Amino acid sequence: MNHPSYLGVFLTFARNSLIRDMTFRANFLIEAVSSVSWMIMNLGFYTLVYRFTPSIADWDKYEFFVFISTTMFVNSLVQAFFMPNAQELSELVRTGGLDYALLKPIDTQFLVSLQRVNWASLGNFFVALLLLGYAVPKIEGFELSVWHFVLYPVYVLLGVFILYSVMITLAATSIWLGRNQSLYDFWFYITNFSRYPMEIYEGTWGTPLRQLFTFVIPILVVINVPARLLARQLGSEQVFLAGFAVLATILSLLGSRWVFRKALLSYRSASS
Repeated sequence: MNHPSYLGVFLTFARNSLIRDMTFRANFLIEAVSSVSWMIMNLGFYTLVYRFTPSIADWDKYEFFVFISTTMFVNSLVQAFFMPNAQELSELVRTGGLDYALLKPIDTQFLVSLQRVNWASLGNFFVALLLLGYAVPKIEGFELSVWHFVLYPVYVLLGVFILYSVMITLAATSIWLGRNQSLYDFWFYITNFSRYPMEIYEGTWGTPLRQLFTFVIPILVVINVPARLLARQLGSEQVFLAGFAVLATILSLLGSRWVFRKALLSYRSASS
């Protein structure tokens, strides 16, 4: 029996999603413009903040713009490729659509994770490219090397994989709960910690939060590691965090895989 080409299957999913989006062009444009407008408004807010302060947690204006760009890269990829599928999983469980996914001669997690692509969410990806190209040359005393261009996209992808691991773990709980309508809200609450430099988490409450969301639920390394790599001089702390990010990605993917497979063992067909 021939095994399916996973790349070929994904490309088919992506093509079908693009055709579906282009069938409703007005809706596609509204989604893309709304997403880009929201990020531009956020950028405008921080531009106003930097009119009154030279730095936020030792990040100057252009360093923080790199941080924002990295956030946009990671979030646009997650929202384009994984978020719509994670939200759909609870509906598959409720209606019995997961039965058909289990019968396909392809890995079930792959199928339910990538069967739909939200192309409109990729608008922020191109905005992030423009912002990064504007901000990086303006960072004083910082010289880019080939390694920066190689490692930065690698760590952006590692951040995407960590967020995917958290997302698919949350989505898998719908198999036990039947429905998980609060997935997006809970996802927002957790990932909201990754939107700011980890230096702001100091003091009685901040330090425990930083430790928790760095070493237990590694949300803070998602944006901070690639942003630090491109915007700041490489020091011992950055090297340690970069090494830990690789380990955290591997453990996150393995952990989410275990949870997903464990949840599937508990699945009962909607008709049973």
